[in-house]
Amino acid sequence: MTRPTLHLVPEAVWEAHDPALPYLPAAYALDGFVHCTDGDEEMVTVANRFYRDDPRPFLLLTLDLERTGSPWRFDDPSGIYPHVYGSIDPACVLEVRRMLRETDGRFTGIRPR
Repeated sequence: MTRPTLHLVPEAVWEAHDPALPYLPAAYALDGFVHCTDGDEEMVTVANRFYRDDPRPFLLLTLDLERTGSPWRFDDPSGIYPHVYGSIDPACVLEVRRMLRETDGRFTGIRPR
């Protein structure tokens, strides 16, 4: 069974990543897990909260949590922010979409890549 969730990544980081290797975001070294979010609307909110001032283009990866190759769990009481405790197997990436932004940096939505 597929268990989709979303992960935000700067486009240049994702494009530089070797697709044959497991993926770990730079923040993994500090946080000890990969941040994910359930739901497009919630992801737009998260992007604005944490990345509005980062001018880089961002991509949104839809991941199948059951195929990441690493353990995962919800650490938040709302149950919409799964954390993956290890690397992400590239085979679990179901879709890559582009985050839409205004000129002031505000994220407004998501579109197919």
